[in-house]
Amino acid sequence: MSAVIPQRITAEFDEPVVVFLIGVRINRLLAVRHWLPVFMAMPPMQRELAAHPEKGVLGSRLYLSGRVLLYVMYWRSFDQLEAFARDKDDLHLPAWQKFNREASKSRAVGIFHETYLVEPGNVDCVYNNMPAFGLAAATKAVPAVGRRETARRRIGGESEPAVPVYE
Repeated sequence: MSAVIPQRITAEFDEPVVVFLIGVRINRLLAVRHWLPVFMAMPPMQRELAAHPEKGVLGSRLYLSGRVLLYVMYWRSFDQLEAFARDKDDLHLPAWQKFNREASKSRAVGIFHETYLVEPGNVDCVYNNMPAFGLAAATKAVPAVGRRETARRRIGGESEPAVPVYE
């Protein structure tokens, strides 16, 4: 486990980063034969990407909340994300095709994704007394001081808040 960084940190990066959320939602809990194959298809894809950083993944994390399994992924570029999604030699395309053929006929399981292009200087993230996490773990963790001290400054604004937050 990563060591706790005993200060406020934020992420620093010079090129756009793609934040990709992909997940599975179990709609009918007892229909295991419909949702389990979809659920089980995701970990091998994550292992494949971890073993091949040249494919573009900067980092990822799995979350489980109730009926939802969610991967938050950080990619170097949208082109690399799309290439992985559509490459017949990677694990994703056959799983996607199988879902479209079989699992989508049942309402037992749903899948979703959201893709965000994050430009440098147009993002706010801060972590306090934590290991490098999220975007800071995927890019570069730096102290949240000076121009990185407040949310407004991190997101590209210059004006100061009326009341100091940290003293």
